[in-house]
Amino acid sequence: MKGMSVKKPLLGITMGDPAGIGPEVIVKALARPLVRRLCRPVVIGSPEVLAKVACALKVRIKIRRVADPDDAVPAGVIPVLDPLPEPLGSFTPGRVSRETGAAQALYIKEAVRLALAKRIAGIVTAPINKEAINLAGYSYPGHTEMLADLTGAKEVGMMIVGGPLRFLFATTHVAIREMPELLTPERIERAIRLCHLGLTALFGIKRPRIAVAALNPHGGEGGLFGTEERTAIGPGVERARAQGFPAVGPLPADTLIGQAARGTYDAVVAMYHDQGLIPLKLAAFGKSVNITVGLPIIRTSVDHGTAYDIVGQGRADDGSLLEAIRLAVTFVRNTSR
Repeated sequence: MKGMSVKKPLLGITMGDPAGIGPEVIVKALARPLVRRLCRPVVIGSPEVLAKVACALKVRIKIRRVADPDDAVPAGVIPVLDPLPEPLGSFTPGRVSRETGAAQALYIKEAVRLALAKRIAGIVTAPINKEAINLAGYSYPGHTEMLADLTGAKEVGMMIVGGPLRFLFATTHVAIREMPELLTPERIERAIRLCHLGLTALFGIKRPRIAVAALNPHGGEGGLFGTEERTAIGPGVERARAQGFPAVGPLPADTLIGQAARGTYDAVVAMYHDQGLIPLKLAAFGKSVNITVGLPIIRTSVDHGTAYDIVGQGRADDGSLLEAIRLAVTFVRNTSR
């Protein structure tokens, strides 16, 4: 099938926000021989922007516009497929704009279209700016929700991995004061199921060990410090276990995460964003990867944002993008068996 070699899968790398550090980390990563040994990358974005960034960085790599993701290019050349009807106009690096918001949304839409059509084996996304895409008329809180909508996925989850840790989140980008009300047995059960799916289908772990974190200090201390463990988390764990998805918990997060880092568990279901992200970024800052579980396509992403404050300074680290590419290749191989 076109573009689907298991040995060297064809991966679509979306440029993300042209005004952010996405173009820089892409140029840096794709200039490394390691990437070519792993896969055949095609960037979905603006060739003009990437060429300008490559020149500013003095990276010895050429940019070539292609009409088809499977178009062959020689070593030292980055193929770029631009879905915009006209080349992206002028914009200010490090600034939010409707024009760059529209462009980054179209890059994602094109990548999803190609992945659903099996033209590419998976997608790796550079960071988008949520404010910019909303200015352009795309009312999504982030990549995950947009990808779910574009692919028609009914259930998706955000899993972030780095170093010895893997987290699947029961809630993601919500205010802390609103989060406890969102925790229901159904939501916990779904998070466990999605965590199990990610570990088995993507990572190839046949019998995953999943632990579920408590919300409150000391697991609520018998209700003294909160009741969510009794009313939502515990019942959700039992519902998942009844359906054949083994999990333990709720366990106090302060000890659980240390146990997971030492290899006792394959993944932790975290209750909220910072419960998982703080220890993960402490353990693997700049090397962790965001994965969307539950999509009909493979998608990995960098663990950072657009970093407007360092755009154009040549300081952006491509480590997370390299890890996202490496993991995407692993997932392609695991799901092709």
